[in-house]
Formats: sequence, C-alpha cells, structure tokens
Amino acid sequence: MKLSSETIRKMMASVRSTRDVELTCGHCYDELDLFIEMKLSGKNAEEAMPLVVEHLDRCAACREEYEVLLLALEAMVQ
Repeated sequence: MKLSSETIRKMMASVRSTRDVELTCGHCYDELDLFIEMKLSGKNAEEAMPLVVEHLDRCAACREEYEVLLLALEAMVQ
C-alpha cells in the first residue's frame, strides 16, 4: 500500500502535536460530563480542561460522543 503525500503530511502533523501527557478515550469520556456542565453554565471549559479539548480535536469518535451529549443536554435545558 502506497501512502499519498497528503496522508504522510497528516500523520507527521499528528506525531508532532503529541504531548507527554494526553487523555485516553476512556479518560476523556469520564471528563465529558464535567466539561459539558461547565460549557452549559457559561464557564470557560476549554481553558479549565485543555486536555479534553485537545483529545476532542484529535479523536473523531470522542468528538461525536461529545456533540451528541451536548445536543441532548441543550435540548433538555430549553
């Protein structure tokens, strides 16, 4: 299988952006309720929980879970 230049570029960007401390999907999922609660209450969740933000930026599965939970809770609040 030959990788395209674009695929290699994206892979290298992912490698360069890794940190010594990162959340796993399990840890991210455990933090989503607090993260969403902070967002819904108007607090700066991104500033308070930067590792969650970084994980959501990198992980499509966790991002999708976050978006679904956020929509569900926003619908309940309205």
